[in-house]
Order: sequence, then structure tokens, then C-alpha cells
Amino acid sequence: MSTQHPDNVSNPFFASESVISGEDEIQEAYYVFSHLECDEQMWDCEGKEVDDFVVQKLLSRYERFFRENILGRDKFLTLRVPNPTVERTDAKVLIETLEGIPRGYDAAQMFYNEDIAPVFEVILPMTSSHKCLNRVYHYYRDLVVGKQDIIFPNDDKRIRDWIGDFRPEQINVIPLIEEKERMLAAEQIVGDYLADKQFEEQRVFLARSDPAMNYGMVSSVLLNKLALQDLEGLAEKISIEIYPI
Repeated sequence: MSTQHPDNVSNPFFASESVISGEDEIQEAYYVFSHLECDEQMWDCEGKEVDDFVVQKLLSRYERFFRENILGRDKFLTLRVPNPTVERTDAKVLIETLEGIPRGYDAAQMFYNEDIAPVFEVILPMTSSHKCLNRVYHYYRDLVVGKQDIIFPNDDKRIRDWIGDFRPEQINVIPLIEEKERMLAAEQIVGDYLADKQFEEQRVFLARSDPAMNYGMVSSVLLNKLALQDLEGLAEKISIEIYPI
């Protein structure tokens, strides 16, 4: 996985100015996929302006590349969304981002002429409990997608009859666990989240840089090792593959 905006000695060739944003981020994502040969780009929707039409722009501008490297199958775009439990000022950015996932699906369906979800996972930073994960999971499944079966008042049309189907029908939510107490409780957080779901696998993002700044490098390494050990035990207990990031 490539994260956006790595440190550079000087402005990278795809940047028009020192602050990388907007159209530069589209080119950065393509560069990550095509030249650095990364499989996945984290698209950061947290704490800054972000282009909600990233799927459409990637497919239209770099058609040849994405004909050969299918977005959602060979290359992956994973959204990092705000956590409304903590980031109140950006709370509704989460809603806007989740509402845009079906639009990206429609664009990919037209481009590939088959059912492919170009975006099907989101990363939730500062995850403190399974409830934070469930709120995102259920908001998307029950409201973003679920509203398609609502019938208009005094009408016989459902929303899906008017606008079309909303897909994918559900998304995966990846917890980004950053605080010491939460990392030590990673097994419980992830286990409680998976308890009522029929998943075959689950990814878990364990922070490294923030714990190092907050608790020191050695403590950060130990926290990650303890969390990894606990998650391995959880995977064996519930028979679900858990893949750490």
C-alpha cells in the first residue's frame, strides 16, 4: 500500500506546487500504480479537500493502463475516511465519501462492462471500539444502499427504479488502531466487530508513527508485536483470516 504525500526532497514531477492537492493527487495515484508498481493506494479523505471523482478521472485519463490493470481487481483504491466519533468538524465528509462509492461503481461498470467494485474498503482512523466500525459499516449498508428500496410518496417508483441500483451492497471497514490502550485491546475490538458478520477475512491497520511519537520507538514496536500476537490468536479462534497492515 502506498499512502499519499510521502516526504520528498523537492517537489515531485507530478506536483504543480509544494502542497500536493486536487489534480496532482490523481496523477500521483497513477504514478504509484504504473511506475512504482504498488498494488494499492490509500486515498485520504480525512482533514483536507479531496477529489470525489477519483475513480472516474483515473479510468478516463489513463484508459490504456486501467484496461490492462483492472481497478478493484488488480489495483486497489482504499479510502481513509474521517472518524465522526473524534473528528466532529469533518463528520459529514464521511457521509459524502460513502455516498460516492456507488457512483464510482457505476463508472467502473460502464468502463469494464462488468460488475467490478473499484472501491470496497475504507480505513477508519482512531478506532476506539467495535461500535465505531459498525456505525460506518451499517450506515453504508443500511442507509447508502438500503434507501434504494424506499418508495416515493404517492408514487409507485422506488429510488432504485429512478436512479439505478446502489452497489457494492456492503463495504469492508478497516480499523486503524493508534492509541496504546486500544492497541492492547485490538483483539477485543476486532473480535466484537466480526462477531455478527460472515467474513472470510479482515484487514487491521496498526499505527506505527504516532505511537512512536507518543510513547517512544521501543514502546511502539512492543505495542505492535503484542497486538499482532493477539490478532493471530483471534484469527485461529474464530477461523477468519486477519491481515495486518
